[in-house]
This record gives sequence, structure tokens and C-alpha cells, in this order.
Amino acid sequence: MTDTVSSPPRSLSPFAGLMRGTAGPVIVVVAVIFAIWYLSAVLLNTPFQEGIYERAGQTDVPLSQLITDTLAQERPVLPAPHQVVAEIYNTTVLKKITSKRSLIFHTGITLSSTMLGFVIGTVLGILLAIGIVHSRVLDKSLMPWVISSQTIPILAIAPMIIVVLNAVGISGLLPKAMISTYLSFFPVTVGMVKGLRSPEIIHLDLMHTYSASRAQTFWKLRFPYAVPYLFTSMKIGIAASLVGAIVGELPTGAVAGLGARLLAGSYYGQTVQIWSALIMAALLAGALVGIVGMIEKVTLKRMGMAR
Repeated sequence: MTDTVSSPPRSLSPFAGLMRGTAGPVIVVVAVIFAIWYLSAVLLNTPFQEGIYERAGQTDVPLSQLITDTLAQERPVLPAPHQVVAEIYNTTVLKKITSKRSLIFHTGITLSSTMLGFVIGTVLGILLAIGIVHSRVLDKSLMPWVISSQTIPILAIAPMIIVVLNAVGISGLLPKAMISTYLSFFPVTVGMVKGLRSPEIIHLDLMHTYSASRAQTFWKLRFPYAVPYLFTSMKIGIAASLVGAIVGELPTGAVAGLGARLLAGSYYGQTVQIWSALIMAALLAGALVGIVGMIEKVTLKRMGMAR
């Protein structure tokens, strides 16, 4: 009688393969990033800590104590990861959402202008793309201006937008949303133009053979082809919109929002506050891009373009 070794269930093997193929490298990369972060924090914070020892008359400080002290400074040059995590925990879990010291409160302020600017930018980008694709005049005259508009640094144009809108009595959420719109409409415009022009010539000729109108050709052929391009550009646009919302809070001297947290942290040397706001902005951007990705999967699946 021969012994047989039972194999793991077949249904688990793809998952196990996925874990072996992706989890390992991701963990290694994250570990390397944290190691470099801690090492950089020790090196950058050491000169200030040595100055503290010198003023206190302390000599021959053990290396272990030096490392511990550099990672526990109140206002470090580069905060350690655990300091940033503690700050995020204190300003999210331990603070009420309505408190102006809550990072969630400031994130909500930035998110509102981000979403308004993104919606306006997406609609504007789609309309511009439709006009450019269907009008040769707009293609030759408008498209170069759309491209050249992105060569202007946002830090230079943001104060101008704020001042002009305030001069006509528009303040609050809309000026920041307009800066988000400025950054988000461009990828949507370019992506939609590419998508609307992606159908093959033979398919366009077939629609012409059927005597289809421009509207029928658009809805039955061009727009379905452009949907994957639209969602790809929207992922870029929503991240750019978040950047625009944060930048829009800087020249206004805003008291709320992630930009305001960055500004206040730079004024008072609160580097831990600055880094916590940056990490929160990165997490928010990742969440927004992920939401757009989930909507893309559902939409493409309903259109029969994905499993």
C-alpha cells in the first residue's frame, strides 16, 4: 500500500499563489522604506540633539540614548514614522469630528472643494473633448490652448484666481474648487479626445452606411469606446483635483483644510503636523482613486466590456 500526500484544496491555490507573488515583495518594499525613514530621521535630527547635549554639559552620550532622543524630539527636522502615526491617531480617533483640531474635520473641508472641482472639471473636459472631436476648427484652435494652459505653474495662477473671484464677490468653497477644476479638466479632456477617436475607420464607415446621425454615432460607437479612457483620465483628474484644493487653501490664509494644516505647521515649525497632513492627503488620494476604480469595474461590467 503506497502512501499519498494530500494536496491543498484547488480553490485555495490561486489565492496562495497571489499571496506568494505579491504580498512578499510589498512587505519587503514597505520594510525598506520604513528602515530608510528611521535612518534618515536619526541622521537629520542628530545635529540638533547634539546641540542640546552640549548646552546641558552632557558628554559621552551612549549611541542608544542618542538614537532614542533623536526619535522623540518635539519638533524634529524629520519626524519618525511612529510620531506621525501617533499624531494621526490623536487628531482622528481622540478628537471629535467637529473639532477644529480634528484631522478628519480638515480632511472633510478639503474633500468638499476637491469633489466640486473634480465634477466641474470632468464635465468641462468631456464637453471640450466632444467639441474638439466633432469640430475641426475647435481642434485646431482650442486644443493648443488646452495643452499650453498646463504650462502655467499652479502656485502662480492660484493667487490670481482667488483675488479675481474675491473681487467679484465670490469667496469660500468655489475659488478653491476652480483651482481644482483647472488641474482636473486637462487629463479628462485629453483622455476623452483619445477615446472618442479610438473607434476604427471600418466601424465609422459602417455607421455611415447605416445613415446614422452624429448623435447616434456618438452614443452607439464613440462614447462606448471612450468610457475606459474616461475612467483612466478620471483617476488622474481626481488626484490632481485634490492637489488643486490643497494649493488653493495656501494663498487664502485658510483656517480649515489640509492646506491650512500644512500652512500652520510651517509657521510654527510643527513638522509632525505637516507630515500627518501629508500622509492624510496621500491616503485620501488613494481612497478617491480606488473609488473611481471600483465604479469603473462596475460600469465596464454592465457594459459587457469586463468580467
